[in-house]
Amino acid sequence: MERYVIVCTVGGGALKFHEKLTNDVCYKFNKKRTKLPAHFTIKAPFETNKIEDITNILNKFSKSNYKSPIKIEGYGAFREDVVYMDIKMSSQAKKVHDSFIDELEKVPWVKFKHNEGKNKVFHCTIVSKRIKDRFKEIWDYVNNYPCDFNEYFDNISLYMWKSNTWVLVKRYELI
Repeated sequence: MERYVIVCTVGGGALKFHEKLTNDVCYKFNKKRTKLPAHFTIKAPFETNKIEDITNILNKFSKSNYKSPIKIEGYGAFREDVVYMDIKMSSQAKKVHDSFIDELEKVPWVKFKHNEGKNKVFHCTIVSKRIKDRFKEIWDYVNNYPCDFNEYFDNISLYMWKSNTWVLVKRYELI
């Protein structure tokens, strides 16, 4: 069984901003960095030895769905465990996302938790590993930096857990 995750990697100015802010926060507050580039999660980590079920869907889906706008604006948090850049999906982007979820749900072994699937909070994590002790300082720090980017939901990327990090298997570009 191999471990995988499905995400949309974020590009452009938002990627550069995320990299710098994440590095600054992790250095300044002595926290561990996330092992994935700037992204929003489409399907949280899962294990399978039947990844072809997913890659077949990805191949077909990416050839018939269009990239669509997203807005990355401001910050949010989950309790005092996660600080993130907030992602606002356009109605077009939400439609593409939800139809991909519909395709994944057709695979009998794919299971979604309550915070996954169609009604998730779209976000791009800055820091999430053991931050409760410094949460308020981190929150105040990131809020010094305006976050406002127009980007695209333009890819669905499959990563595999290998040698203690996430390794890109394939980036599927939306048309």
